[in-house]
Amino acid sequence: MPVACSSSCGQNAILKRPKTGDALCKECFFEAFETEVHYTITRAELFKPGQTVAIAASGGKDSTVLAYVMKLLNKKHNYGLKLVLLSIDEGITGYRDDSLDTVKQNRDDYEMPLKILSYKDLYGWTMDEIVAEVGRKNNCTFCGVFRRQALDRGAMLLNVDCMATGHNADDIAETVLMNILRGDLARLSRCTSIITGGGGGNTIARVKPLKYTYEKEIVMYAYFRQLVYFSTECVFAPNAYRGHARVLLKDLEKIDPCIIMNIIHSGENMKCDEQAKLPTQMTCDRCKYVSSQPLCKACVLLEGLNRGLPRLGIGKSSRVKRLLAEDDQKNNANCQTRNKCCGKGGCGQQQKTIVDNGTEQMTDVNIKLSQLNIVNRTSDGSKNILLNKLDF
Repeated sequence: MPVACSSSCGQNAILKRPKTGDALCKECFFEAFETEVHYTITRAELFKPGQTVAIAASGGKDSTVLAYVMKLLNKKHNYGLKLVLLSIDEGITGYRDDSLDTVKQNRDDYEMPLKILSYKDLYGWTMDEIVAEVGRKNNCTFCGVFRRQALDRGAMLLNVDCMATGHNADDIAETVLMNILRGDLARLSRCTSIITGGGGGNTIARVKPLKYTYEKEIVMYAYFRQLVYFSTECVFAPNAYRGHARVLLKDLEKIDPCIIMNIIHSGENMKCDEQAKLPTQMTCDRCKYVSSQPLCKACVLLEGLNRGLPRLGIGKSSRVKRLLAEDDQKNNANCQTRNKCCGKGGCGQQQKTIVDNGTEQMTDVNIKLSQLNIVNRTSDGSKNILLNKLDF
């Protein structure tokens, strides 16, 4: 027997909302979904008229629905925003190369400019190459760290005012559980924030318009709107730690669908002990992007890859310092034994090179992690600055 729509519109219901349990027809579901996203945006004052907003686009359901709804609400409620798509190519064969085709389809369908940046261009490595070095354990650490910074770099390059990401309610609830299980007090205190960053310098504010939107409803919205999105899971994702939190959350959701919102609200209302020592936000000494340490995680991971120490950034900072000291000491001993610089740094030696015009050039190869640039000193004492791979 047909069930009438709960909104009393006179139509028959075709779905039951996972979030509220209401039986709705298709049009009423669209209206409820879009109204809730609009309410989230206006209540948190995520945007201001005249701003340029980059939408982090992966081609998946979340970013596709976000792009569609943002375009629709921007026109319907006159937000006055300029919307652009920003996508990151991690270099994962059989996954990202296919999903980028979907992103390009979204670009054409929604008539938004698209910018694609790749790990290879930014860091000199693809995720396929990184996994070949580190294996399938902890590879998501590299991808997550590099992706977050790559989005910041893309946002800076596009000169946008803020960046909208497709994080949904399930994602945030999973992150709360992960930080509790890890005992990560610093991330726990900020993971539920709907606006992060934007503190000046090379930091662009990130906003989450879908923060209170259930993942199941995003899938239903994309299905009934017949939106084109990429649904294949990353080939490296099964080994991610987040998967354990996701399984736990889904089991809890079967018992009580409200558990997702309850976890988010619990995370929002948690208060840290005033005496607890929390890391402060700063900028990385090397790349000048946001960090909680003098050297950001992206630079540490990249340094490890380039030094042949791929697991350098996995673990505590004290371990990183110890491994760097041991590697520098080893390089120093090798250089002294051969009476020739190895070019890896850490020994304080200088290397003579011959430039194209035939003149000698002295290069400092003692490159410390806290330095942003490599300084080349020519024979006449002048300096040439060579930007490293992390700079545009």
